[in-house]
Amino acid sequence: MKLASVASAILGVSGRALRAALVQGPTDPAGLADLARGRRRGKRAALRQALASRFRPHHAFVIAQLLAHLDDLEDAITTLRAAIERGMAPWAEPLRRLDTIPGINQRTAEVILAEVGAGMSVFPSARHLASWAALCPGHHESGGKPKSGKTRTGNRWLRTALIEAAAGASRAKHSALQARFRRVLRQRGPKKAVVAVAHALLRMVYHVLADGTVYREAGADYYDRHHRQRVTRRALQALERQGYRVTLEPAA
Repeated sequence: MKLASVASAILGVSGRALRAALVQGPTDPAGLADLARGRRRGKRAALRQALASRFRPHHAFVIAQLLAHLDDLEDAITTLRAAIERGMAPWAEPLRRLDTIPGINQRTAEVILAEVGAGMSVFPSARHLASWAALCPGHHESGGKPKSGKTRTGNRWLRTALIEAAAGASRAKHSALQARFRRVLRQRGPKKAVVAVAHALLRMVYHVLADGTVYREAGADYYDRHHRQRVTRRALQALERQGYRVTLEPAA
């Protein structure tokens, strides 16, 4: 059976309906293909070919056990979700403000509050928070020579949540975080670029919680506006490496 070659999301509505029908029988490919929903209905011909198989009773037994296990897991997730919502109710306002930061959703905000807390008085600055979370560049020297700048091992739950949030924030169009990702990407590669965005997110978290404010988008040109001389110098150096001699004149 080649169901996954046609329906990549086999845990979706169509996939669950097809598997339940396989367990109950009969296993006629044409009848099973008609159970497809949404966009999958346009692939019924391919589904009929994918579902043409030698499906035996022991296959139905195994799938029935797997479906029962999935149902149990979904019930447990629903129960835990309700318990988490009750436990986080006193921090509804900080959660709402954290949710305004690109890449940070309700779930990520809950992880941040669970690991860091809502009060930032224990951290003198955003840099102290980033250092505590080990999301700042490492500083390793030997004999006066700089070695690896790899980050330390910090709180793995917080780090995982922020890295996932950074991956999403790096795709936010026309944002300061996407511009930061692309700037670091050119020099240090995708992995360090994501960590750099995670570091920026954590500093935003500090200011949102410490100042009681919400996130305000600075724009993709934020870095260029605040580091005009550095940007100009790097652009000149790039042109000079190409063999140009550049003279700057202020625009009218």
